[in-house]
Amino acid sequence: QVQLVESGGGSVLTGDSLRLSCAFTGPDFTQYTMGWFRQPPGKEREFVAAISWSGASTDYLESVKGRFTISRDQVKSTMSLQLNSLKPEDSAVYFCAAVQRTWLPLRNAGMYPTWGQGTQVTVSS
Repeated sequence: QVQLVESGGGSVLTGDSLRLSCAFTGPDFTQYTMGWFRQPPGKEREFVAAISWSGASTDYLESVKGRFTISRDQVKSTMSLQLNSLKPEDSAVYFCAAVQRTWLPLRNAGMYPTWGQGTQVTVSS
């Protein structure tokens, strides 16, 4: 059974950086497409970024392109999201998600059956 645990959230100022991590427990991390989603207070969960099972392909929400970078470590079974030049509108609970070998783009949260518990990111001006 796959389990996901996020870490790395926090409270920062506009322009600061954070690095979120998602630890994957279960069989064969290399066979899973991984994604990051976020949910601001009172709003719907939205896609942020995704990375293919091989790591060769990535996809980003337009508003985070050039600021956020998704990556994965196939040996450590972890996925990361580097958040640079943070803005107050990036404040949200960030979730990692997993689905077996599915081609990108994969922006629909309903396509991911496995989720972590989330980590809070708060950006103040």
